[in-house]
Amino acid sequence: MNMERRERIIDETAAAAWIESGMTIAIGQPTPMALVRQIIRRGVKDLTVVDAGFSLDMLVAAGAVKKVVSYYAGGGFGHPVTPAFRRAAERGEIEVWECEEGILCAGLQAAAQALPFLPWRGGVGTSIPEVNPELKVFKDPLRGETLIAVPPIKPDVALLHAAHSDAYGNVQHLGGPGWIDLFMQRAADRTIVQVEQVVSNEQVRADPWKTTIAAADAIVRAPYGAHPFYSRGFYVQDNENLKLYSAAAGQAAAGDRAALDGWLDRYCRKPATNADYLELIGIKRLLALHEY
Repeated sequence: MNMERRERIIDETAAAAWIESGMTIAIGQPTPMALVRQIIRRGVKDLTVVDAGFSLDMLVAAGAVKKVVSYYAGGGFGHPVTPAFRRAAERGEIEVWECEEGILCAGLQAAAQALPFLPWRGGVGTSIPEVNPELKVFKDPLRGETLIAVPPIKPDVALLHAAHSDAYGNVQHLGGPGWIDLFMQRAADRTIVQVEQVVSNEQVRADPWKTTIAAADAIVRAPYGAHPFYSRGFYVQDNENLKLYSAAAGQAAAGDRAALDGWLDRYCRKPATNADYLELIGIKRLLALHEY
C-alpha cells in the first residue's frame, strides 16, 4: 500500500474512470451509489462484480456484468431474488460464482495474504462445492477434518462508502464499517472511498482509533452519495425510490424493458454528476430521509 502523505481527493467522474471493462470490482455496504451510477453512465462492460442486493441488480440490468460473486442477490419488495440478476442467471447471460458470506470473506482474505487458498468450514456438507467447482473439499492434514479450500478473490478496485475522511485518505465510519468492507479493502489492488464529508486531518487525529482505513487510494466527496440506500448517521434508505426500480426491473424480467431503461436513463445515465442527481431527487425528498 502507498502510505505517502499526499492529498487523495478526486471527483466521482475521475474515480469511475479507474474502472475499465473486464475488471473485477468489489462494492461495499453502504453502497457507494454515486460511483455505481458513474460506472453505468460510462457503459463499462464485462465486469466481475463482488456485491449484493439491488446495486448488483442495477449493474446487471445495465449490461455491465459478466460474472457475479455474491452471497445474497435478494432485494425485498416482493423479490427474494433480484429481477435482473435472476433473469440474466437463468438465461446464462452472466456467470454466477456461488458462495456464502464466510466463503466470500475467506476468498478475499486469501487474496489479501497472497495465498493460493484459505480453508473454511462453512459449506461443508452442503451442495455449494458441487455448484461451484472452484471450491475444493479436502482433508486437513493435521487433524483430518473435512474443509473447503477457497481460492483468492482479488478485486482490481474496491468501491466503498463512509462517513468522512481527511484529504489524505484516512477514513472513519460511523458505527463501524460494513463488515465485509475491510476484507474488500485489504484484498483489492486499489480502494476508492466516497464520503459524506471531507474533514480536517486534525479532526481525524483527535480520535485516531475511529480510523477504519488509512491512506485510501482515492477519496470522493459525495454528500448523499449512497442514495437511494442508507448512510449511517446521515439518512435512511429511500424505499419509495427503490420501489420504482423494483417495479421496473420486475417488468423487464417479464419481457418489457421500457420502464427499466427509463429508470436507468433518468437516474444513472443522464445526471452527469452527483450534484445533478441530487437536484433530480430534490431537497424535500432528501431532507425527509434524515435519521433521527
